[in-house]
Amino acid sequence: MALFTGKGDGGSTKLFDSGPGNRASKASPIFECLGMLDELNTLVGWCKAECPDDLIAQEQKVKMLLHDVQNHLFTLQAEVAGAPKSIPLSSVEALGVLINRIEGEMPPIKTFLVPGGTELSSRLDIARAVARRAERRLVALHESGEREVSASSRAYANRLSSLLYALTRLVNHRAGVAEDPPAYKDV
Repeated sequence: MALFTGKGDGGSTKLFDSGPGNRASKASPIFECLGMLDELNTLVGWCKAECPDDLIAQEQKVKMLLHDVQNHLFTLQAEVAGAPKSIPLSSVEALGVLINRIEGEMPPIKTFLVPGGTELSSRLDIARAVARRAERRLVALHESGEREVSASSRAYANRLSSLLYALTRLVNHRAGVAEDPPAYKDV
């Protein structure tokens, strides 16, 4: 496979469900959503690269959990690009169970928390923020009618930012970093 073909130089490209000779504008909301999901997948990989092999969350290696998230993001990208794929509801349910178990290890939160603490928790926080942005693009795409995105895939996108937040808290908790609520200072 060639790294480039030059066919997209004019600002159009093909999707999985494009018919012969049909090309879509790269300015389409579909490509904005695909780009955001790609950015998120890259950030999750960046988190995975920093994740120690011995970091375990609920009997799962966090590194493998993040790899699983990346595979789900590829499924979501394929769905957005028109492939007959979607994230199964069982994956959404499994994320919910995992999030609740992780949160059960730590004190309940009653306020927003100032990001930071460790290198990994900071990376996870960035990924969480981008996950929320990607979810907004996904919902906007779905609501525009340009691409139907399954309810289970939209739910997964919603749970993903919660998982990343839970992992952020877990990493800081395990490192002994105190959670710091914002001071809300007036300027």
